[in-house]
Amino acid sequence: MQQLFYQTAVPVSAQRHKDWSIKTGDSYAFAAKVNSVPLTAIEFGQAAGEYPIVFAGTPEAVFPAVILGVQQDENLFVDTDGRWLGRYVPAFVRRYPFVFSEDAEGKTFTLHLDERFEGCNQEGRGERLFDADGEQTQYLKGVLGFLQDYQARFRRTQAYCKRLVDLKLLQPVQAQFTLNTGEQRMLGGFMTVDREKLKAIAAEDAADMLQKDELECTFLHLASLRHFQNMLERFAPKQPTLGAEAPAEPAATGTVGNGSTH
Repeated sequence: MQQLFYQTAVPVSAQRHKDWSIKTGDSYAFAAKVNSVPLTAIEFGQAAGEYPIVFAGTPEAVFPAVILGVQQDENLFVDTDGRWLGRYVPAFVRRYPFVFSEDAEGKTFTLHLDERFEGCNQEGRGERLFDADGEQTQYLKGVLGFLQDYQARFRRTQAYCKRLVDLKLLQPVQAQFTLNTGEQRMLGGFMTVDREKLKAIAAEDAADMLQKDELECTFLHLASLRHFQNMLERFAPKQPTLGAEAPAEPAATGTVGNGSTH
């Protein structure tokens, strides 16, 4: 279970959360201090229009991510009032304050809720999780459906990333920034697809990637890298440069129980 802005995520149950309601959509302040979030492949089409899409993790566990800031604890797409300034909000952000955890075999998923989320309440504000009889509300069923769909998309994304790793298409890079103050900054720990290696893949691999929409995702990723410049121009720094570096260090079904979860 990736933490990031999750603080106190506990299993959702009728026993613990029978009288709880969730008020969402008012503020994204919870994401104000994350400079990147994971992305699923199906989101590339929308995200590539305004965010740089990169790859992070280790060779054994690579995942796509959108860059949201140029330094640690900085999200340039959340303002001081908690408003999201981009047109597209990544699903990883939209699913908060809920998240799935999985068992050791990756077969059983349990729904968790971050009880520290400011929208959690027992005063009836927003949407109730359970009705008076302790049954799941339509809202909670909708949350489960959204996260089950997210998990399925995440699994397909893992297959795409494995392809990139198997074909040795990823290269570590870093973005170097000169701010308008003259200050130098460097953002590293991520990878991009090597264009020359992509051109050299076997015809059968290219055809299979095309058939599975993986080639389209790769081109969207490459096109999105221009947003490093656009992002900085929007927030005043000067143009960044990208350069290859030595490898960086590593930076289903859901359940809700009536007293416990599995």
